[in-house]
Amino acid sequence: GIKHPILTNLELEKLRSIDTGVFQSKTLQTYFRASGKPGAMAKALDRLCRYAVDAVEDGFQVIILSDRAVDSEHAAIPSLLAVSAVHHHLIRKGHRGAVGIVVEAGDVWEVHHFACLIGFGATAVNPYLALETIKGIEHETDQKLEKLTQNYIYAVNNGLLKIFSKMGISTLQSYHGAQIFEILGIHKNVVDTYFSGSVSRIGGLGLDEIANEALIKHSRVFGKANRPDPILPTGGTYKWRRKGEQHLFNPQTIHLLQNSTRRNDYATYKQYSKLVNEQTKQAYTIRGLFEFKYNRPAVPLNEVEPIENILKRFATGAMSFGSISHEAHSTLAIAMNRIGGKSNTGEGGEDELRYEVLPNGDSMRSAIKQIASARFGVTSYYLTNADELQIKMAQGAKPGEGGQLPGHKVDDWIAKVRHATPGVGLISPPPHHDIYSIEDLAQLIFDLKNANREARINVKLVSKAGVGTIAAGVAKAHADVILVSGFDGGTGASPLTSIQHAGLPWELGLAEAHQTLVKNRLRSRVVLQTDGQLKTGRDIAIATLLGAEEWGVATAALVTSGCIMMRKCHLNTCPVGVATQDPELRKLFTGEADHVVNLFYFLAEELRETMAELGFRTVNEMVGQADALGVRQIAESDWKLKDLDLSGILYKAPDNGLSFYNTEQQDHGLSDVLDHKLIQAAQPSILSKEPVFKEFEVKNTDRAIGTMLSNEVSKVYKGQGLPVDTINFKFNGSAGQSFGAFAARGISLQLEGEANDYVGKGLSGARLSIYPFSNISYVPEQNIIIGNVALYGATSGELFVRGQAGERFAVRNSGATAVVEGLGDHGCEYMTGGEVLVIGETGSNFAAGMSGGVAWIYDTKGNFPTKCNKEMVDLDPLTEEDELRINILLKKHIQLTGSKLAQFILNDWATQSAHFIKVFPKEYKAVLMKRNSKLKIS
Repeated sequence: GIKHPILTNLELEKLRSIDTGVFQSKTLQTYFRASGKPGAMAKALDRLCRYAVDAVEDGFQVIILSDRAVDSEHAAIPSLLAVSAVHHHLIRKGHRGAVGIVVEAGDVWEVHHFACLIGFGATAVNPYLALETIKGIEHETDQKLEKLTQNYIYAVNNGLLKIFSKMGISTLQSYHGAQIFEILGIHKNVVDTYFSGSVSRIGGLGLDEIANEALIKHSRVFGKANRPDPILPTGGTYKWRRKGEQHLFNPQTIHLLQNSTRRNDYATYKQYSKLVNEQTKQAYTIRGLFEFKYNRPAVPLNEVEPIENILKRFATGAMSFGSISHEAHSTLAIAMNRIGGKSNTGEGGEDELRYEVLPNGDSMRSAIKQIASARFGVTSYYLTNADELQIKMAQGAKPGEGGQLPGHKVDDWIAKVRHATPGVGLISPPPHHDIYSIEDLAQLIFDLKNANREARINVKLVSKAGVGTIAAGVAKAHADVILVSGFDGGTGASPLTSIQHAGLPWELGLAEAHQTLVKNRLRSRVVLQTDGQLKTGRDIAIATLLGAEEWGVATAALVTSGCIMMRKCHLNTCPVGVATQDPELRKLFTGEADHVVNLFYFLAEELRETMAELGFRTVNEMVGQADALGVRQIAESDWKLKDLDLSGILYKAPDNGLSFYNTEQQDHGLSDVLDHKLIQAAQPSILSKEPVFKEFEVKNTDRAIGTMLSNEVSKVYKGQGLPVDTINFKFNGSAGQSFGAFAARGISLQLEGEANDYVGKGLSGARLSIYPFSNISYVPEQNIIIGNVALYGATSGELFVRGQAGERFAVRNSGATAVVEGLGDHGCEYMTGGEVLVIGETGSNFAAGMSGGVAWIYDTKGNFPTKCNKEMVDLDPLTEEDELRINILLKKHIQLTGSKLAQFILNDWATQSAHFIKVFPKEYKAVLMKRNSKLKIS
């Protein structure tokens, strides 16, 4: 068999020439008559499918679909169309399992092309033109052709693995033929016939139009009056280039926006807005194909709700401190606080100094605190300082991927805020490891509402097919706000393949979410928000008519602050001090909060003008009124656009007696939580730091024990919390989920019994100790006593467990210390700090993605090295310092839990110490060694 799905020319020829009597291949040519006549491609596809069936019935085991036979009279069928057509035809005939499909194509060169071909049925792909291109540049390098080809194939395979990972798929076989794509702009008949079963919500090109597209390329080479152009197109899909693909943000629009906001000149802003809106009509965006329908009488502008009311509905996007500079981040926060809107921390935490009001009355505090998969800097005090807590399920610009901050951008300040190590790269897991179902999401919403009862809980989703169903589930999980994020937001640091090929426009996702929520009588329960390159008042108006009552504006706000769209955000070399941590480059930042304030005033005023023309006095009465939008007239000669079907987006949900905007408050079920009793018992500690001791009975419906109490402590004592062991509560029974979640310093929670999942989630300095009931008959270290995902995102504190933990113990731990007597799979995954002592067996895949902190494993069976993911860690023997630290932790474990296993190890330390292995992240070790050598030199 073949090791991977990318074939070199030699490998393909070997496959083509095999003739064992029981294994043969048949090559079919994928061309159509280049006559330009209607039906030519349909006829060719029918022929191709018929020949494929004949090949199978004639006993061939492999069909090779090749486009090499093109000539002046015959053009190539796009390889994806050819593959999918044959694949589905063979399925319908019952032959697909009998044959493999190999593609020999010249229109395949980037990762997305391979992903599409494999996803629609190709078994292997030979990108012969890409390989010929590599051969053509061999003389420009000092490497041999074989090595260059290997590098290309290695890169493509890694790209495919990344895509599988984004989709939650582990093997090529699972991805093969899975069709995990949405088709945009292809006619329903074509989709149903040749891409059967694929999701497609926007109709468009038929086969004749697709043939026309292919003939344009064909004529560039074979046209009678043409000579082949030796110069490749400029490109510019990612970054603006003068002769490349056009962008809405280009030198002219950037200049006009920055000039207008810096001079507070609304007339200049209107020039910017007019230019963007006119460009949009050239098929840059879906909303560019819309026009307003004036079917209500216009109202005077002075009757439209005041600008101050509208400003409160704006938010800036979630950009972390780390991805952008402190100057840029705080400028946005100050501006949004001035206008009553909300800025967003992003997933990088927030420095506590920003919670203090500045001498002039401004505030750098971000009203929205984001809780992303990495939980960077998410502490009780962080959650307490928020008006809104946003759970980022995915990012519009790169759905399915976690963020990544390279080590050179993690300076001392960022490391402090994120509870990480300077110089060590930070990786966010793709999923939230405490969310694998809508019930899990409901639990996190409940946890966060306990952590801050005054804050709205916002769930950020991305625009995708089916987002309406997800939004309905999120509303039922008691979210207060749902954000549907579009694909074209995000900084220039997102991977290129994600920017180009993942995510969808917000227009699609927003319309589906709004319509589904209305249909299920849930729309009035939630605020619906959208973002993704909203640039003008017209964009805001269309978003509102499609169902959004609040809007996120990020890129335009950054451009106003000085961004010039260099698209080098990941390199730390931003020349205007926006997306860099370089101290010298940060000095070049020229943005001011006043400029950003001006932008939002302009957007709001332009929205008010549109509202007046459309006959709406308030935003609320405008929300969801999609009948005020229509598709603009498209000329019959515009063959690419004329058949687009946007009716699904513009469908107006029928009135069901409930409002189209948020009018109801969610019931978060906080009235009966146990923490009300804990807060009452802890009053002496909260008021005067007086130690308290009390005992409580618990049951498994008592969830998030200690979380609301920690919120009260954080309000008074901020990040430092109370002195150790000030509040001492003992519990007896089976604790529900999230025992000790976000528990603050000074709180000690002792549990005799057992606990469900998420123990110590986001632990913020508290001490938790858990041990079995005193009357047990089983051996504690041989039994699971706490559930999965303990210490997820913990930043500080201690956890001592007499017994085993479930899976993903200490995932993304960044500062807590833990002792546990065994754990399941994926322990210490993505850990960036803290200490974990495991005096028992671990499951598989220990330390995957672990970049900081240290773990010690008691490995009596000698099999731990086979269970550890050693990609990012070394397995070292103990040093004297390690032995001393382990002894201290074991003694504490005995004191708090009465562990007999820990006592046995201590009593026989001379012998048992030989069974310990130190798990030490390579990058973390290198940084520590570098730091120590600097100290010695100094």
